[in-house]
Amino acid sequence: MKARYQYRIYPTNQQAKELSKLFGCCRVVWNDALAWVMQTPEDTEWPSNAELQKLCITLAKQYPQRSWLSKVSNVPLQQSVQDLGVAFKNFYESCSGKRQGPKVRFPKFKRRHGKQSARFTKSGFSCKGSKLFLAKMGLFKVKWSRKLPAEPSSVTILRSKAGQYYASFVVEVQQKSVRAKRKSIGVDLGIKVFAFPSVGKPVYSPSYDRLNRLIARTNRKLARQVKGSNRWQRTKLKLARLHLKVGNTRKDFLHKQSTKLIRENQTVSLENLNVKGMLANRRLSRAISQQGWAQFRTMCEAKANQYKDRIVSIISRWEPTSQTCSDCGFRWGKIALSVRSILCVSCGAEHDRDENAAKNIDRVGAGHVHNRQKRTLSEC
Repeated sequence: MKARYQYRIYPTNQQAKELSKLFGCCRVVWNDALAWVMQTPEDTEWPSNAELQKLCITLAKQYPQRSWLSKVSNVPLQQSVQDLGVAFKNFYESCSGKRQGPKVRFPKFKRRHGKQSARFTKSGFSCKGSKLFLAKMGLFKVKWSRKLPAEPSSVTILRSKAGQYYASFVVEVQQKSVRAKRKSIGVDLGIKVFAFPSVGKPVYSPSYDRLNRLIARTNRKLARQVKGSNRWQRTKLKLARLHLKVGNTRKDFLHKQSTKLIRENQTVSLENLNVKGMLANRRLSRAISQQGWAQFRTMCEAKANQYKDRIVSIISRWEPTSQTCSDCGFRWGKIALSVRSILCVSCGAEHDRDENAAKNIDRVGAGHVHNRQKRTLSEC
């Protein structure tokens, strides 16, 4: 299976200028290819990837308006057209129903502002000692936080909105064989408590309050400045770095928790939460979006593929996990979010709301289904 390993790179001033030219060339090739497709008449077949590469790269270099395309490596330019073909494929498969998940939109034109990227295949890069060599740009200093498990097949050079550069390698990895401590575990995701497992202690997410205050203050400062001025640019860069710090803090926390869950448990059961619907609540939208529930689920599913005999079970969002006693199965119905402790009138057991839901999630994920018919007191 394939995995990505991302590292920070530190280009010199000259190399940063060369990367800016490369990002611009890749962006222009993408936009030219997309314009060719959109200008094609409806009764005519769209050009293939090979034809777009010939039109937007080979022939375009012969014209003065695009002659500067020859100053950068040809590999990332070809990959830019290939990526556009993949974007069209995903769009049509999403429209026809072959692709699962949220709907994929029609490809858009790329802008010069924001995140930039360029992808090199094996013919355009190589690892020489502790440095990374890129075609027509030389050697780059890399912060190797860990060793690559195998020879990479491609590398994507990224520049974030905060002006930081990264190299993302694609490598082939083997599945790990680690013995699990438990057969199954259910995890109830929340806001006040990020994750409440059916076995063990609750997990609390890091606090973003201080960073949120700094972001709000910087946003107000940005709104008072003249758009496009030097001070506006500096404040915008500072704001991007604050958002990057929030994202890195959340990503580090989610990586550690998902790795621990997958390593110690053979089956991890999660709820299929309606995050998009929850974000409609204006009072809780920021707290919900900062938890990263969807990112956590994606990490768990990806890491389960890296280990042998690991399963991530996603139960239906309609399962009454918070409405059913985990001891006797009595269903008391819907209760308010403010109620954190529940006393079962059937068996007399007192449950913590999140712990009770986690135990029910574990039970349903293991294959047991709740009885949807409510039991009355006379039946108990």
